[in-house]
Amino acid sequence: MAVSKVDAKRCVVWFGQPSATEHMRLNRAGWYVRVADASAIGGIGTRAGNTVVAVADLRQADAAAISAMQHVMGAYPGLPWVALMPSEMPAGDPDLGGVIDTCVDVFTAPVDVDRLLDSLGYLGGDIVPAETDDLGITGHSKATRAVIASVRKYAPVDLPVLITGETGTGKEVAARALHGLSRRSGRPFAAINCGALPPNLVQSELFGHERGAFTGANARRIGHFESAAGGTVFLDEVGDLPADAQTSLLRFLQEGTLERVGSSQSIKLDVRVLAATHVDLEKAVEQGRFREDLYYRLNVLRLHMPALREREDDVVLLAQHFLDAFREHHGSHARTFSSAARQAMRHFGWPGNVRELLNRVQRAAVVAEDALITPEDLDLVHVSQMPLGRASLGGARVAAEREAVISCLRECHFNVSECARRLKVSRVTIYRLCKKHGLSLDQLR
Repeated sequence: MAVSKVDAKRCVVWFGQPSATEHMRLNRAGWYVRVADASAIGGIGTRAGNTVVAVADLRQADAAAISAMQHVMGAYPGLPWVALMPSEMPAGDPDLGGVIDTCVDVFTAPVDVDRLLDSLGYLGGDIVPAETDDLGITGHSKATRAVIASVRKYAPVDLPVLITGETGTGKEVAARALHGLSRRSGRPFAAINCGALPPNLVQSELFGHERGAFTGANARRIGHFESAAGGTVFLDEVGDLPADAQTSLLRFLQEGTLERVGSSQSIKLDVRVLAATHVDLEKAVEQGRFREDLYYRLNVLRLHMPALREREDDVVLLAQHFLDAFREHHGSHARTFSSAARQAMRHFGWPGNVRELLNRVQRAAVVAEDALITPEDLDLVHVSQMPLGRASLGGARVAAEREAVISCLRECHFNVSECARRLKVSRVTIYRLCKKHGLSLDQLR
């Protein structure tokens, strides 16, 4: 008998023992928690239609329990798993066997329950937080929450907004959100890339022209501003506007009027102007490349879009959002990201920001052969070799651990026992660390 949508549950089969707080938080988030013993379980035992995720709690697991979990993983190959590890256990520990490789995500004690809920949400279908439904801005990091708060504050105020940030950070997304939450939402939104307009046609493109205004002007043309009457004009890369267009834009912002090229008649127009730039407009003003008075007219309200490297908590959420959007329109084996892929994405510096993440995820969705996207699919295999300044705190710790082992081995002339003594760990731990970081003693020599 099919399970109705109302009766269907989201179930976490927890192999181990959750803390009282973890159990309570999952229940409040709508997850039914079933505590199970991998060595005694006869089956997962949930009804068809339920969303089921398994948690491999390794924090107090012995070798027998780990082996039993591995057996259950083999018996249920389609079941998504999340692992919880004690802080002293390296992910490359040989005792773990293939447990970590099977898991979609891995958490180290103390467990960040908020991130655990997010990870379960990916697997349970809760990809986009409710707070982003009316904005199109996906994320819950501190930096993203600040952007969302500013958008909500600025949207109802009918003043110009200057949106700053690196290329690919989502400046147009923010502009559309400002328009969508404003009183102008039912009117047109015109997005213009000023840097892509031919210099000799900028005035015509923005403000229109009359017939005969210049060679080739065979008919009157309405510009982008008039086309967006009552709505919003978004001027992307506004710093690329030539001097004459800057003058016309300044006049419009001051007086609310424009003139088509080839006409002396002023046209009154009600349009809100949003502008964006990735260049330093203050510096452009100092160098005489941008009008100072225009800069102050545009910079009434300012919204800064953070780089993706400043939104580490959003990276995996955004990647899953892009993957699900891709799957809606294209066939793909990929369902989500492996633990290694998630770690690689968090540690990568993302010089191309959100746009680069989107491109990598779409490419990975095409080339992936399995349900889990790997670092190879994302072309992020060599992320661990990036400079420390470009890595996250977690990546920096991993790189520092690797460098410490290499340095100590070299100082001890590759005597493992001496290296273990200096680092105050066992010889077995040195071998485990070498395996974890892909270090070959023969190659290091």
